Amino acid sequence: QVQLAESGGGSVQAGGSLKPSCVYVVSGAIDISMNTMSWFRQVPGKQREGVAGIEAYGTTIYADSAKGRFTISKDRYKNTQYLQMNNLTPEDTALYYCATRERASGTYILSPREYPYWGQGTQVTVFS
Repeated sequence: QVQLAESGGGSVQAGGSLKPSCVYVVSGAIDISMNTMSWFRQVPGKQREGVAGIEAYGTTIYADSAKGRFTISKDRYKNTQYLQMNNLTPEDTALYYCATRERASGTYILSPREYPYWGQGTQVTVFS
């Protein structure tokens, strides 16, 4: 079983930065080192959207809205992934989720339906 827990959201003024993290708790003999790990976000009334993903060997993928401002990373020894978010705008306000799938790479990395394991979300609020 794989459980994910986000933290590090919060409220910040436009132009500021946040770095939420996601810890993986793995039971049994599950090995997540070859998983794809991603971040998604959702605002009320809208569909969940992909923000950034990182493949098993480190290749990163970003939504257009995140390019140049967000950086996804992971620490395999800590079973933790991160999302460094800079130059935040009010449009970035959302509930941010981490997710993982048991594939090292492949297509549809930013598609929520590709992911069976999810965290509970951490709120990010950006005020002007």
